[in-house]
Amino acid sequence: MNAILSWITRFVEPLGPKLFLALALLLALTLLAGIYLGRHAAYNDMNVAPQTLRSVRLELSALRETLKVAQGDLQMQNTRHEVDSRALELVRSEMAAEKARTADLEEGLSFYRSMVVSVDLASGLSLRKPELVPGGSQGRFSYRIFVQHKTREYEMVEGTLSVEVFGFNGEEEASYPLDELSEEFGAGAAALYFLYFQAIEGELVLPLGFEPRGLTVVARTSKPRETEIREQFPWELQERFINVGN
Repeated sequence: MNAILSWITRFVEPLGPKLFLALALLLALTLLAGIYLGRHAAYNDMNVAPQTLRSVRLELSALRETLKVAQGDLQMQNTRHEVDSRALELVRSEMAAEKARTADLEEGLSFYRSMVVSVDLASGLSLRKPELVPGGSQGRFSYRIFVQHKTREYEMVEGTLSVEVFGFNGEEEASYPLDELSEEFGAGAAALYFLYFQAIEGELVLPLGFEPRGLTVVARTSKPRETEIREQFPWELQERFINVGN
């Protein structure tokens, strides 16, 4: 490269400044003509006029802007869809919860209706089938026993409730008083004191190897009159207690 520059310098210096400027101008014009002819040849090869190419470039730029706007709209629609989906899921959850609350209220209403219209004994004292629900460990159960008395208004009922769980230890019959299996149950018997009905509830733990078959429930009242009712119920489990409200 240095040798070429040195050769050009030796060639140009004898010509003088004016001739050197003229040669430089001629060289620049030649380069510009080459660029123009090259672009013109490219347009001819593509059969596209320069004005058309500029128009295509402008249209392409406009399409890119339209694409950006469309992408923004799509993102907004996706966000709205996600929000709508979450709102719909929330509504569904609230509807399910409301349905469950309605079912609980209907269950409680049915319970109270059954307490009112149930067929009582001559004494007016009656027992509902005990509710038994599996506890948190093997051999542990929650229980609830309802005692009912159809009395005159404001006539309190006083008495006791005793319960035995019967079944088998191996092949031998066996029974256990509930007060031996449950800390919440009273010693020997639970006290009864109610106006219309009373629920006796708690947890019991069965002895290891004991297989329950049922319960013997005995309710005795001393007021307003002395009465006694005895019933046996099968050992049947359910998922939860009947909802009777607060």
